Amino acid sequence: MIPNAIEKEILIDASVETVYRVITDPGEISQWFSDAAELDPVPGGEGRLTFEDRASNQRMTVRLRVETAEPPYRFAFRWDYPEGESPHERNAALVEFTLTSEGGGTRLRVTESGFEALDRPEQEKASYIDIHEKGWEAHLASLRDYVTSE
Repeated sequence: MIPNAIEKEILIDASVETVYRVITDPGEISQWFSDAAELDPVPGGEGRLTFEDRASNQRMTVRLRVETAEPPYRFAFRWDYPEGESPHERNAALVEFTLTSEGGGTRLRVTESGFEALDRPEQEKASYIDIHEKGWEAHLASLRDYVTSE
């Protein structure tokens, strides 16, 4: 059975404002997540993440559209939808970042969801989830290391 969500969380020794900036600013995103980033981080804003060496053994560019931007506590987008289509629940997973102050740092929760509704073969969804489950762990560790080294 295909799970409907991947959920990861990490504690980062930085303010919610700093972490929010690092997950929404293209120059920062390209330091911990993708190799290149273009992003208008407002609701309805569009972007592209280019992965070459950092996140994948295959080069790709993934399009995204921002669903929610509530600085500095929540940011969400749909991504990985077909060229020429607008993102919606049947063709794009939803990625949500939730930031909460904790002690002197930030608890960052990432949820990628909507897999059950995707119009994709079950085997393709299972592979996607497996890859992204591992990917989010690596990216969050990279994010924490990047933020604390600034």
